[in-house]
Amino acid sequence: MHGRPEFTGRIEVRGLTKRFGSLTAVDHLDFDVEPGRVTGFLGPNGSGKTTTLRMLLGLVRATAGTATIDGHRYAEIANPLTVVGSALEATNFHPGRTGRNHLRVQAAVAGVPDSRVDELLELVGIPAAARKRAGGYSMGMRQRLGLAGALLGDPRVIILDEPANGLDPEGIRWLRGFLRQLADEGRTLLISSHMLSEVEQTVDDVVIIANGQRVAQGTVAELRGEPTAYVRTSDPDRLSEALRGRGLSVTPSGRGLRVTTEDLAVVGDVAHASDVAIHELRSEQTHLEELFFNLTEDEAHRNRLLGLDAPAAGGVPGDLPPPSGPPIDPALLVEPTPPAAPADHTDHEGDAR
Repeated sequence: MHGRPEFTGRIEVRGLTKRFGSLTAVDHLDFDVEPGRVTGFLGPNGSGKTTTLRMLLGLVRATAGTATIDGHRYAEIANPLTVVGSALEATNFHPGRTGRNHLRVQAAVAGVPDSRVDELLELVGIPAAARKRAGGYSMGMRQRLGLAGALLGDPRVIILDEPANGLDPEGIRWLRGFLRQLADEGRTLLISSHMLSEVEQTVDDVVIIANGQRVAQGTVAELRGEPTAYVRTSDPDRLSEALRGRGLSVTPSGRGLRVTTEDLAVVGDVAHASDVAIHELRSEQTHLEELFFNLTEDEAHRNRLLGLDAPAAGGVPGDLPPPSGPPIDPALLVEPTPPAAPADHTDHEGDAR
């Protein structure tokens, strides 16, 4: 599908709702994700982020509303792995299978040649781990393997849930550049994360939800608001009048003034020309983390899970959402016997197909 000229890769969510019994996990959610941009999808634990992503990928049936990619539901997309790549969990692989074989199985499903597997292992920085069993991977290596799986079909739309989890600082810096490169190629990226300081350096747009509802959406710059300067002076009234005379917006703030400008030199020059001494002058900008907490800790959006009654003795509330993923056959819960380690050092990877 993504080879057609009219394909844009735009994600549209309209009125999306999901109820689990008496709990509304996602509540009439609306937002858009544009191609060529990295969009951060943020919210506290239990806010409905993962449920939303799972509905977008057709893994959970919506109670109401729609979640579409280029106007199509996921189930309507032919060979979706070549259109939409996703990594929602860093544990969706067989622990006894090597990283290369894990990707070969996925490649066979998508009709992708094995050469793409080795290309991606190199691209995400784990070629040396290709013949190691994935069960022995660190969390950071699992994240990279999941990212390689998401990119197998060379998709135009990429959806990642907490991709920076388990990465060391060097790995996070690599991920930041890698996501930017993908967006610069015109791909659509939707990234769920709780690492707010990292998101602020990575994304172009932000969608913030709380209790399943959208509380903010826009570019990072728009959500931060106008840059301001804080100045404390010996004569605030005189300086305030002079700054307003230069067309600047000035409001009292504690013992000083807040001026709507990012140019501290302008404030300093006006103070100097007005013969007013400056005791303090600094830039002020709302950081994404501060904005996030201001929005999600507001009384109307406070995390509902923190107020749930304790479950009755001997049981879990029956109306909580089920664990992610399809139902598990109880027979599969038996701990499998780990495969014996090979006696020699030859390649025991085997054929994945």
